[in-house]
Amino acid sequence: MTKPMHHARHICAVLALGAMAQTATADEVTLASGITGNAVENFKLIVAPWEKATGHTATLVPMPSSTTDQFGQYRLWLAAGNADIDLYQTDVIWAPQLADQFVDLSEPAGELMKSHFPSIVESQTVGDKLVALPIYTDAPALYYRTDLLEKHGASVPTTWEELTKTAQMVQDAERAEGNDDLWGFVWQGNAYEGLTCNALEWVKSFGGGQIVEPNGDISINNANAVKALELVSQWPGTISPDGVLAYQEEEARGVWQTGNAVFMRNWPYAYRLGSGDDSAVKGKFGVTTLPTGGGHDTSAATLGGWNIALSKYSENQDAALSLAMYLASPEAQKLRALNSGNLPTVVSLYEDADIAREVPIIPQWKDVFLQAVPRPSAPTKGAYNEVSNKFWSAVHNTLSGDGTAAENLELLELDLTDLKGSGW
Repeated sequence: MTKPMHHARHICAVLALGAMAQTATADEVTLASGITGNAVENFKLIVAPWEKATGHTATLVPMPSSTTDQFGQYRLWLAAGNADIDLYQTDVIWAPQLADQFVDLSEPAGELMKSHFPSIVESQTVGDKLVALPIYTDAPALYYRTDLLEKHGASVPTTWEELTKTAQMVQDAERAEGNDDLWGFVWQGNAYEGLTCNALEWVKSFGGGQIVEPNGDISINNANAVKALELVSQWPGTISPDGVLAYQEEEARGVWQTGNAVFMRNWPYAYRLGSGDDSAVKGKFGVTTLPTGGGHDTSAATLGGWNIALSKYSENQDAALSLAMYLASPEAQKLRALNSGNLPTVVSLYEDADIAREVPIIPQWKDVFLQAVPRPSAPTKGAYNEVSNKFWSAVHNTLSGDGTAAENLELLELDLTDLKGSGW
């Protein structure tokens, strides 16, 4: 596997740091991480060069796929000063909430971070403290069945309204031919952080703002946000199964990858898996930016991404730092891109020929994530988790028929105003 020469000094420095870290003893470094798709197998592949270079071993401590469940467990462990976990794989939104529990990496990783997108490094910086090292970024796509759209003379929808009609048309036509298991659109409707991501995209693309704006203004109770949720509330039981209100990423991918959906909203990891030899949709799908809505012309994709943070309670600080630096390096990010389809945070990898050939979604997606919309974790600081919980609950209630969009967003605004008044 070729590596551009200008990566070499970063890689050598990272592996040298590991080799020097514990020359006398071989340490086991534990890393807590959510597992989605084939994450366990890919972890072993990615850390193998580091293990060989340093003599240490890296052990994955698997966490639930749900980011909400992960965050809850992390908080418990960190509050207890758990020394059994050295490194934590952290969501892009968690830095302000967990900063005090992690080691400042700004000095050891300063040079390495120059090769990463500055905005992504900034997202992991609280004050002057680099809380975590970026290992991949994320922005969701609309996946579509090229074969089914061609068969039924439909084009790729650019608006949510078009998607609703096209999904219904293809679904009805296919079912009339006996394809009873086909659904028009699958997405993540469970009451968890993933619904915040989906719903932020609907609301923002309808011109309804970002829930809480960067200046701290609570904006969610507006007519455009109501329109967005009114449209989406029509989907369960029509173009989406009723069970979509319990779907997370893997449930949606399961329906899609068995060939039972026309459209899917999901993250880039599903591209690589959907292209595997065991996939019913291999060679039958494409990806595009998420639709717009309500007469607006700007798409919205929630900015995701994952990072590695070093616990201040770790008893293997040197070896753990070495692994964190390696996982953020160009070499590890290239392995991750090729094996998992994850989007690198190292700028030069978007020009990498191997990645462009093997995972063409990655160079295509650079512009998408550079324009992606962040969740309001910066303005709400330590209260973000509660803000998100209230938002996804209001959305889930609306989609479940428990109150109208207008009623639920009005109540949400009151709740968020109380929360802000308590000081976020």
